[in-house]
Amino acid sequence: MRKLPVAEAIGETLCHDMTAIRQDGFKGVAFKRGHVIRAEDVPVLLSMGKAHIFVWDPAADEIHEDEAGLAGANALAGAGIKISGPAEGRYSLTAAHDGLFTINRPALRALNAVPDYTAATLPTPTPVQAGKRVAGVRIVPLVTACKNVKTVEALGVAQGSILSVRPYLPLKVGIVITGSEVFEGLIQDRFEPVLRDKIAPFGGEILGVTKCPDDLPAIGQAAEAFLTQGADLICFTGGMSVDPDDLTPTAIRETGAKVVTQGMPIQPGNMTMLAYLGETALLGLPGAVMHHKTTAFDVILPRIFVGDKLTQEDFADCGEGGLCRGCDTCTYPTCYFGR
Repeated sequence: MRKLPVAEAIGETLCHDMTAIRQDGFKGVAFKRGHVIRAEDVPVLLSMGKAHIFVWDPAADEIHEDEAGLAGANALAGAGIKISGPAEGRYSLTAAHDGLFTINRPALRALNAVPDYTAATLPTPTPVQAGKRVAGVRIVPLVTACKNVKTVEALGVAQGSILSVRPYLPLKVGIVITGSEVFEGLIQDRFEPVLRDKIAPFGGEILGVTKCPDDLPAIGQAAEAFLTQGADLICFTGGMSVDPDDLTPTAIRETGAKVVTQGMPIQPGNMTMLAYLGETALLGLPGAVMHHKTTAFDVILPRIFVGDKLTQEDFADCGEGGLCRGCDTCTYPTCYFGR
């Protein structure tokens, strides 16, 4: 780029957007990249504090912020990501569909280590809706060295995709409500409507709801019936504490499922249990799911619906960020909880 006094720049072409901040509250682009400066623009530019402007020097070994930013956006954007921009050198990345926003964290770190590049994102993993902005990328100066752009382009090729929005799968879900007091009609079940509301956004097909007494064979038969129907996920509610008469964890084990965890470092929902019988996920859900707006169930469910098969290591990482603050107005998933 070449730097020129504004008074000597009439007829020259701006190589970047120029932002104005006015006393009436306006903040935005006053002159767009590519604008040819006219005599009447000079006092406006001076009032913006611009005594000099920069014009493009095509001979320099530099890449303009728009082209450099686009290279960064292309390197970042994987499946389920749309790119828009530039606006003042910045590209926005948005979700193309509902799903779980996921980051290749080492690759994102590597991109942000390239001189002049900055990419800011939502945390991983975050459930997002179509059109939700998930990231922004730009270079800080108006230009950057060609070698920096080439590094970012190579990083994108090597990593495949750094950011993605993974779509939810149309899973078949069975619900087993345990508890003799519910089965016998002594109290009204409150789990079913909660689970239906939480499963609906992911497009899950609920195969049915079976109420069982506190009886191991009955709970096992209910699970087997849903497995026969091809359930991808079975949710067991109630009886999840450590009391001897709470049978749900035992019933899950007696299906032959491999237990990933009984209890996890997420509060509320500490006593949540996860096991797998083949490819079918079995979730034991404590009473906290009824009594709290957001629990461990909300953290786990999106990952199950994108097809993740969770491990003990996944839950060991949940302690940091695993404590819900119990805000008066719940904003999950825009808060830190579960990440």
